[in-house]
Amino acid sequence: MNTNHAPRAPRTIRRTLVLLLPAVVLAVAAALAVPAIAAETRGVKTRVSPVYPEIAQRLRIEGTVRIEATVDPDGKVIDVKTVSGNHSLAPAAEDAVRKWRFLPGPDQSIVTVEINFAL
Repeated sequence: MNTNHAPRAPRTIRRTLVLLLPAVVLAVAAALAVPAIAAETRGVKTRVSPVYPEIAQRLRIEGTVRIEATVDPDGKVIDVKTVSGNHSLAPAAEDAVRKWRFLPGPDQSIVTVEINFAL
């Protein structure tokens, strides 16, 4: 005589699946992102500070410049590219990062570096 409860079981399962779906999607996305982050993480062996551009100092320009550095397996920077930041600060940031040395790694990698300019 419990015929009213039989249709509820599929609804309960459906609700549970709907509630769990975002968690599963998030877990899969996180699992896929971890190897990408790990591949781009290289320790810095030697850092060179940027020279604050004189014109930027006079105009009191401050900010963060984000650089993508291509690093060879030996840890030498072979290419740099400004991703974001003030255009008057970017050349100084690129010049400094070109002089950095990273820890050796198994392959060539791209490392994102943030250079902060503050007066």
